[in-house]
Amino acid sequence: MFQGASSLNLDAKGRMSIPARHRDALNVQCEGRITLTRHPDGCLLLFPRSTWESHREQIAAWPIQARDWKRIFLGNAFDVDMDSAGRILVAPELRSAVGMQRDVMLLGMGSHFEIWDAAKLAENEAKAIAGGAPDVLNNFSF
Repeated sequence: MFQGASSLNLDAKGRMSIPARHRDALNVQCEGRITLTRHPDGCLLLFPRSTWESHREQIAAWPIQARDWKRIFLGNAFDVDMDSAGRILVAPELRSAVGMQRDVMLLGMGSHFEIWDAAKLAENEAKAIAGGAPDVLNNFSF
């Protein structure tokens, strides 16, 4: 179960260091083998390869009416491996597709991570807060 936020930087080559607390879990779970893909919300999704493979099968089975969504998820998927320093390369195509600059946020979302351009995430969160909680959360309480 991945959770928590990490403020990270992309280096000049587009590499990102996975925080140690997640690096160890990813090495155990998938031997550092990861898949990155694009999300229509404007972020990237990072999956342990084994988790991605089950999603990939489900997406591939979608009907022809969902072909545009197949392209978003499957057509933008990149398999990457963590290097010995715990870094992954975020492909230039993915960085460009979501407007990712140097400062990024890695968010643990349970079975996977979201990777956001830091400024874009802050903007999205401000809009969400300003818009108020959706009705589906009316009965939620801590």
